[in-house]
Amino acid sequence: MVTQPPPTHVVKILESTFITHNVKRYKLEKPKGYSYTPGEATMVALNKPGWTDRYGPFTFTSLTSSRTLEFMIKIYDERAGLTHQLGLARKGDELLLGEPFGAITYQGPGYFFAGGSGVTPFIAILRDLHKKKLLDGNTLICSNQTASDIILYDELTKMLRKNFLNILTRQHVIGFQERRIDRNTVVTLVQDFDQHFYICGPQSFVKNISDILSSLGATAGSIVIEH
Repeated sequence: MVTQPPPTHVVKILESTFITHNVKRYKLEKPKGYSYTPGEATMVALNKPGWTDRYGPFTFTSLTSSRTLEFMIKIYDERAGLTHQLGLARKGDELLLGEPFGAITYQGPGYFFAGGSGVTPFIAILRDLHKKKLLDGNTLICSNQTASDIILYDELTKMLRKNFLNILTRQHVIGFQERRIDRNTVVTLVQDFDQHFYICGPQSFVKNISDILSSLGATAGSIVIEH
């Protein structure tokens, strides 16, 4: 990933609520003239002493037409770092935002593979396609440890219906597949490898899915990942 400059846009938190046991949704002010493409991210920091230069990348989940900005951020309390501090942030607190950047942009119908909170760049893309009535031909496959880790289950189910698939790695729940996404899973789910594949999640997840797709005939140009 290209090094990004420090964030300088000052915005207030309008709302902050947990949507899973460790993922928090933030609704923020939107700077005048600020725009981004669905799938892009920006650097975020807390606007308070000792934290303005400790920033990290987070993905927009709001529609680009929205008057506010939205992020969904996984909170790692055990690390005592930026996300722990963000987890403590509340309505009225200030954040710093940078300029939008990213490599995951929609290039055509296909399969979206998300590992955990790696679904976040896909949320803005899928919401945008849904609004434009262009969701046909797209499938979202999410891998999580347990059902309680699934982000926006109800909304994504309503949008994608049977094309929203959930795979759990550490819990057996009726109606969900319990396994990891391996070669056999991909062969079963994907019949045509001449389409686009979008992958986001932990580095090991992205590499594993990319390698599987490549071995099954997907071209490098058809696999879209964050660099």
